[in-house]
Amino acid sequence: MKLDVVAPPAPPAPTTRWRPHPLDLVAVVLAVVGAACALSGLLPRAETTATLHRILPLLLFLGTVIVLAELTAVAGVFDVLASRLAIASRGRWAALFLLCGGLATLTTLVLNLDTTAVLLTPVLLALARTLRVPAAPLAVTTVWLANTASLLLPVSNLTNLLAADRVGLAPLTYATRMALPQLVAVAVTMALLWFTWWRRDQPTGGRFVPPAAHVPADPVLHRTALAGCLLFIGGILAGVQIGLASTVALALVLVGFVVRSPATLRPGLVPVRLLLFVTGLFLVVQTLGRHGLDDVVGTMLGADGGALGALRAGGTGALIANALNNLPAYLAGESVLPAGDATRLLALLIGTNVGPLAAPWASLATLLWFERCRAAGVAVPLTRFVLTSILLAVTGTLGAVGALLLVS
Repeated sequence: MKLDVVAPPAPPAPTTRWRPHPLDLVAVVLAVVGAACALSGLLPRAETTATLHRILPLLLFLGTVIVLAELTAVAGVFDVLASRLAIASRGRWAALFLLCGGLATLTTLVLNLDTTAVLLTPVLLALARTLRVPAAPLAVTTVWLANTASLLLPVSNLTNLLAADRVGLAPLTYATRMALPQLVAVAVTMALLWFTWWRRDQPTGGRFVPPAAHVPADPVLHRTALAGCLLFIGGILAGVQIGLASTVALALVLVGFVVRSPATLRPGLVPVRLLLFVTGLFLVVQTLGRHGLDDVVGTMLGADGGALGALRAGGTGALIANALNNLPAYLAGESVLPAGDATRLLALLIGTNVGPLAAPWASLATLLWFERCRAAGVAVPLTRFVLTSILLAVTGTLGAVGALLLVS
């Protein structure tokens, strides 16, 4: 009699357990604490309402511009730009440095610093692997310029939106006032990038083999996303309200993806973590301001005017940003400076934009950059990064505040 041998059932495939990212936990905790401050009365209802009314347009802009940038990356716009920069450099390390710095600056100026940190960082890291060159210089380029190149336009940084609203400047007027400080900040950044990172890690003879041109998988989507970005930039320069400009540009790109790649559109594109983080942070900082933080910051800022007052404002912004985070640093400083004191408000803004480089938590862009580097398996030498970042935070803030005083 023949017996059939039945193989034992295969063990179930191991399931991957979802674990929240530390930044997810930070965002949720901030949102919960902020809600508790509002509901408990620690932050009076009138101030809660005013705060939420103020940040709703900012949340609309952040949500739409991040999705726009994500879809732009999926469409291959950044990859095409990066490969063309490498080709345009003709294998010269110094030329690649200038072109990568220019791309990071441009991305930060028109699509905001988080876009540079989140989307351009992996592109440049992939470019470094393709070229077989050290990745650290390209990585540091994105995070440094994500912060220091975020002064020129209101859209470049959330703090800029708050400052432009506070001092009552239209986008072009604001850009005119901040043009020289921005130029100085970028010049200082590029100089330190070259001497502390790029020149030290350059390949033999300062040459590399250029890559082939990147061809987008879907040329129609690529052109649509590029058109959306150009529409967004044009709207900003024309003075269109930023939330409206980003929403219209995103609508155009969404139509392209609905037609060409609907599977790409998923709820995960919406930056829920960032929106929770910003909302909670605003409510918590407003509450802390009512219970002592405003007094501490007011003492640090002092009552001095002129050059000394501007330098104190810039230094205070940079110091608090590295101790806490640049967004609460600006909010705390703004709350104790009079609205008519445009010079000190803009100096504070410089400190909170250019200064938050010495600590990994000093800005959300820096935190996101560390996350992307870790995900790509790139270890930037931490001691070297911190020391050179402190040097940039000090020299960049001083130089940009000095430039602001020249045009004030």
